[in-house]
Amino acid sequence: MPRVKDSFVHLHNHSEYSLLDGASRIQDMIKQVKELGMRALALTDHGSMYGAINFYTCAQSYGIKPIIGCELYVAPRSRFDKETKKDRSPYHLVLLAKNLEGYRNLLKLVSVASLEGFYAKPRIDKEVLKKHYKGLIALSACQSGEIALALSEGKFDEAKKAAGEYKDIFGKDVEILVNY
Repeated sequence: MPRVKDSFVHLHNHSEYSLLDGASRIQDMIKQVKELGMRALALTDHGSMYGAINFYTCAQSYGIKPIIGCELYVAPRSRFDKETKKDRSPYHLVLLAKNLEGYRNLLKLVSVASLEGFYAKPRIDKEVLKKHYKGLIALSACQSGEIALALSEGKFDEAKKAAGEYKDIFGKDVEILVNY
């Protein structure tokens, strides 16, 4: 099998722990990454970190650098708001832990999402992000990310505002890439 360039790393991956969204088995992903000659892989399951320990130990056993993350759901308003038409479609945001502080903050965010923000899905909001951003790298996610969604709807001012808010929270540790 051909080697993938050593510097390439998949940063947005879902496993069987991404309930109703992922089917990839962690060990199979790690084996494939190893076969392709890649050195690292991120796990970013939806709204949970159930597979983080399994992923970490499996990656380590294959000599692959594990990058722990999560694709979180961000409430359009507050995590406490639960109105059917306004709050049932949260935005997606991928967060990656760059160190132990980031890992702990990610655990805190996932816990808050389930304990305080749960409404159809575990949700956070920008208020709690501002409290627990340290050690995290933010990725603008997919077509369901706040910025991409605003752009796809032609709401350029809203997209610019959202990008600025994430930049204010994460500083240089934010990536905004939009394909629409």
